[in-house]
Amino acid sequence: MNQEQFDKMSDGRGFIAALDQSGGSTPKALKLYGIDESAYSNDDEMFSVIHEMRSRIITSPAFNGDRVLGAILFENTMDREIEGKPSGEYLWNVKNVVPIIKIDKGLADEVDGAQVMKPMPGLDDLLAQAVKKGVFGTKMRSVIKDADKDGVAAIADQQVEYGRRIAAAGLVPILEPEVSIDSPHKEEAESLLRDALQSRIEALPDDTTIMLKLTIPTRPGLYAGLAADPRVLRVLALSGGYSRDVACDLLAKDQAMIASFSRALLEGLTDDQTDEQFTARLDASIAQIFAASVDKTG
Repeated sequence: MNQEQFDKMSDGRGFIAALDQSGGSTPKALKLYGIDESAYSNDDEMFSVIHEMRSRIITSPAFNGDRVLGAILFENTMDREIEGKPSGEYLWNVKNVVPIIKIDKGLADEVDGAQVMKPMPGLDDLLAQAVKKGVFGTKMRSVIKDADKDGVAAIADQQVEYGRRIAAAGLVPILEPEVSIDSPHKEEAESLLRDALQSRIEALPDDTTIMLKLTIPTRPGLYAGLAADPRVLRVLALSGGYSRDVACDLLAKDQAMIASFSRALLEGLTDDQTDEQFTARLDASIAQIFAASVDKTG
């Protein structure tokens, strides 16, 4: 593990950019960016188009390690280049931003108010490739839709077990058990999740390092105990469908979390903007999310 990257993730002031839109979420992200589905005819073309969007963000003067600690990339992005350099290498060596990759293959059908992750065949090979390419960590997402104890337990079991495997491979896993902001019992689901994660993380070896990416809780500070665990490097907040303004207002009240926004980060960026307009919009977005991550009001 790169100690300089570890120190930046542990102690740096800033947030993590989530630029990991996958096959399911890419068309929506591109549409919000102003590119219709008629602009590409298959997945390869679609991923090339969104790589251009990601590259425009990453190469922007507004995007650098002064405010952005790390960036989560789609696996496909790890295998591509930015300005002639492998994406992960460009992020770290040019922008001083720690590279992380999304590894999950999507969600299984809902059971007990929860969607665990689909199986990840070839995971060990992917992790080895990520280590070889200088990637720091991974991210994997599952979803909790209601406050069902069995569903939450299944999510926590799967996330922590995969996290154990990823940590053993020399990477820092980000566990992302998202509680839907539309859950009819959101606060109760969050309490169940906190307790489930806490008991499982306490059972991990003392030298294990993980991160958590969680929905901003209804009750600020709910995850403070998890953030204080020495095995937890950071607790990240996902925007979960909130607008950037709402997500930032909520995040600013929670001392335990920093941002890892995707849709909220990209809000307002469009393909037809001039480079000056694009940079100004991205700079304002990064400034707002940075402030919510480091200047707490709660």
